[in-house]
Amino acid sequence: MTIFSKIIRGDIPSYRIAENDQFYAFLDIFPFTKGHTLVIPKIETDKLFELPSQYLAGILPFAQPIAQAIQKAYPCNRVNILTLGFEVPHAHLHLIPMDGMQDVHLLNKKLRLTQEELAEVQQNILQYL
Repeated sequence: MTIFSKIIRGDIPSYRIAENDQFYAFLDIFPFTKGHTLVIPKIETDKLFELPSQYLAGILPFAQPIAQAIQKAYPCNRVNILTLGFEVPHAHLHLIPMDGMQDVHLLNKKLRLTQEELAEVQQNILQYL
């Protein structure tokens, strides 16, 4: 069982942004930028393109209002999608507010936010959902 499955089950706490019967979205606790949110399917599949077609068809419509809320909460040039998938063997999308490529340079140090800061980011996004 992956750490993401444990988050979905509630075994590990998370800063939930949205959820439905197929997907769960929550804040990345080591974000590239404030507002960085992960979108994961509720089934455990390592690679994004191994997901059943109904999940592939549903992930972007699920992510769209979240990305729009992130954009309002953290004004930026755009909210981009990144699909690395190496750090956790569970398909997922990163929704990252960005002003330029420098915001996701993979060698940059990620932010280390306190629990209070993460809770504030969560509330900033939720107010627009």
